Amino acid sequence: MKPVLAIPFVDPDGLMFSHLQAILPDLKLHFDRVYLTLPKMTREGQPENIRLLERDDFFALFPIDSEEPVGDHFAYLYRQTASATHPDQIVHLCFIDRLVFALRTGYREQFLADIDALRQEHLPLIFQRSESAWATHPKNYFELESFVTDIGQTLFGKRLDYGWCHFVIQAGQLREIIPLTHRHDLSIVAEMILHVQADVKTREVDWLAWEDPFIRGKDTDELKRERENSLAETQKRLSYVLPMVELLVKFSKNEKE
Repeated sequence: MKPVLAIPFVDPDGLMFSHLQAILPDLKLHFDRVYLTLPKMTREGQPENIRLLERDDFFALFPIDSEEPVGDHFAYLYRQTASATHPDQIVHLCFIDRLVFALRTGYREQFLADIDALRQEHLPLIFQRSESAWATHPKNYFELESFVTDIGQTLFGKRLDYGWCHFVIQAGQLREIIPLTHRHDLSIVAEMILHVQADVKTREVDWLAWEDPFIRGKDTDELKRERENSLAETQKRLSYVLPMVELLVKFSKNEKE
């Protein structure tokens, strides 16, 4: 039984559709199906592209009629995916830009090898950014997200990427943890890990290097400097890092009471 993918597909400008078509042969060879949420802004912005997806039963589409908070969006996607799949099926929770980057660059062979080698006994698993992968990211990304990892290690004794980019879990376990999540913002991804962290495994990979320059067709060094010097980018990271830290501290306190 091949694994499945669960991807929140927010793409009102159509930037990702051509990338998705380019990686589709690989997806169909290595995965059984792709579950996509389609927010209203994506459907209204790309009606022709959406019709292409609707005609291909490799995709299971879940329209979202209102612009829900990101945490509610993710919870809906993961709940629908878990309900639609066999409890033993392996589910990859990931993001389209990261997936495209891994498959359309020199990381393709390693990515596919890592995916194909996974078995149920390896799960749940966070594919974490290696030291090499983190070195490609802007420093403010690394410093702020590493702070969450450091806090988690202090509180729980495990070094985990709570702001993960690629998490793999069996559908049955995903079905169990989603009702336990209550966060409406991006910190839901950390909340999910907290409920399985006693058993979660990790694997550091280079294919989670920074994807934005490739996706946006920008010069890497120039874009990196721009992001590192941007107060707005730092504030954007803080908007989910601080709730994650708050969540970890609260979870630790509840465990000890």
